[in-house]
Order: sequence, then C-alpha cells, then structure tokens
Amino acid sequence: MKKALVLGGGGVTGIAWHLGLLCGLQRAGVPLGDADTVIGTSAGSVVGTLLTAGVDLEQAVARQEHEVAPRQAAPRSGNDDWMAAMAVLADPSVPAQQARAQVGAMALAASTADEERYLARMRSLLPVGDWPSSALRVVVVDTADGRDVVLDADSGAPLLHAVAASCAVPGLMPPVTIGDRRYMDGGVRFGAGADLATGVDRLVVIAPLAFLSRDRIVAEMAETGAGRTLLIEPDRASIEAFGQSFMDPARRPDSVRAGLRQAETLADAVREVWS
Repeated sequence: MKKALVLGGGGVTGIAWHLGLLCGLQRAGVPLGDADTVIGTSAGSVVGTLLTAGVDLEQAVARQEHEVAPRQAAPRSGNDDWMAAMAVLADPSVPAQQARAQVGAMALAASTADEERYLARMRSLLPVGDWPSSALRVVVVDTADGRDVVLDADSGAPLLHAVAASCAVPGLMPPVTIGDRRYMDGGVRFGAGADLATGVDRLVVIAPLAFLSRDRIVAEMAETGAGRTLLIEPDRASIEAFGQSFMDPARRPDSVRAGLRQAETLADAVREVWS
C-alpha cells in the first residue's frame, strides 16, 4: 500500500496552516510523515522539507505562534506584476502551458530582489542543506517554456534552489537558476500537483488555496487512480485567519491555530483514508 501526501501552495499563511494541520493530526494519532511520496508546491515545498526532515512539529508550531510585525507592503510594481500574471493564468482562451510561458517571460522581466539575496532568505526556512528523503518531490515551472518540472534527490538540483524556485511568485520573487534554466513558482500551474502522485493507493491533499481551483484539484486527484483520497481545504475560520495577504507573517499565529483547530474535526476522515 503506497501513500502520497500532496502539499499545495499558500504563502506564509499557508505554511503556518499546513504545520498546524499536520501537528494537530499527529496529536490525534494520525501522523502523515510516513508517506511514501511527499509532493510539495510553493509553500508546500517548505512544509514537505520540514516534514521529511523529521522536524519536531510541536516546535515548528510554537515558532509560527510567535508574534511578529505585519509585513511591509510589497512595492506596487511587484503587486501589479503578480496580478497581471494571475490574469494571464486565469484566461481560459490561452492554453495552460502557453500561459505559463507568458508568465515566465513576465517573471524574468520583473524588478525584484537579487536572486542571491532571495536564496539567502529562503535558506533560513530550511532545517537541512541536502535533500532529507527520497520521498520528497518539489514542483517548479520553467520560465522559458512553461513546462512543469518535478525535482527530487536524483534531479541534481540543490534542495535550496529547488524550494526557492517553487516559492518564487512571479513579480514578487526572482526566478531561480538551476543548471542552465530558470524556474519559478510551481503554483502557477494551478491545482495542487496531486496529478503527479501516480501509482499510489492512498492520497491526502492539503491545499490552502483550494478555493481558487477546487475543480482542478479534484480532477487531479481522480487522475491518480488512488483507491482512497481526501482533499483537505481551509474552512471559513481558517480563511478568515489568513487575512488579506497570504504573504503577511503577522497572520501566522492565527493561521497555525486555525490549522490545529481544523485538524481536530478532520482526524477521523484522515484516519479512514490513511490507515
């Protein structure tokens, strides 16, 4: 029986909510760290690294509960670039890969932080320097052609670069160089990456932004052919906890607590799928 855990994107608040859910489920006797495959996209790539590295979830939650100052607003140009990218991706008249390639060109042209400074900032989020497990898969998108790529321990990509690329929101963060290619946020493929979990029997998908592309995520899950599946998406209280900006660290305490609370209501459903 093979199990896959898919962790979707969701920014700073998504990381906190993921960790609250995982810790709450662990408290309820349903740990998900024994997954044979962990697929992380954007925020989910950070959480997947923490989980497969065996980080103490109680300590991780405690860090998220630490109060911090609200995030300073991103430069208007960065927000405008991101909104323009979202408009391209949401246009049903443009084929998905073509739309991602257009967004890739926009990401390359955007005025953002220096790539090395961005990598240094991302390094502080990761507990390890090397791939912690062969189970971990990280989803990125090639800026040149819009192709989605799955990186793992055998890909030759450094873990830091893989995770940073998966989190590189177009217009807000710079694309990341791996080899002779530059990659951006895996979240631009929309969905949650569940379709990449092929050949598994049990599938749990945790998607902080499920409300943006729920139908697509459900279709992805159906593609896997898994016998038992479950989509975990934020309830109303969790969405309210996220606030107006998924990148605001001041919303982390509320988001992680919302995840802990929601885990209590989900434990039996997760146990039925996972056990």
